[in-house]
Amino acid sequence: MWIYGGPLKLQMRGGQPEVIKMENKGVFTKIFAIAGTVLIWFPLLAPIVFLLAGLVTRGVFRFDYLMPAELFPSALAGGALLFWAAFRAKARISLIGWGLGSAVFLLVGSQTLAVVTGLANGTSKTVNWAYAVVLAALIGFVLALVAVGVGGALLLRDVFKKDSS
Repeated sequence: MWIYGGPLKLQMRGGQPEVIKMENKGVFTKIFAIAGTVLIWFPLLAPIVFLLAGLVTRGVFRFDYLMPAELFPSALAGGALLFWAAFRAKARISLIGWGLGSAVFLLVGSQTLAVVTGLANGTSKTVNWAYAVVLAALIGFVLALVAVGVGGALLLRDVFKKDSS
């Protein structure tokens, strides 16, 4: 039976009806959650891995702070998988959904502002108010991806948790 927009099951316990939320923690939900979490964390950890590799091999400190934005297709695919897994498991939907929506909004907003103000093609100076706003939006984008990644880790914990009943 469908009540309040989600699958629920009525069960009689001690002569009283009890409504139980049906959660799907099947193999596909687990695969989606694992793949989504890996894809979400990839753009966040790749710059750190390359930084450490360059530091060890060449002794040069190079940090590409734009790499999470450049690898956004991976994050978007991972976020979509995580959102679908969260919807199936009925857990962490709002954290993953709001985080993914915020990440998309902040990335599109920062890139639009960079194009409109001339930062994207180099016709504007990089030290002005627009640069600060674009950089703040990129930082917000990375923080939103971190929130989705944490939501994915929590979803993995929820999906792989043994039921106590």
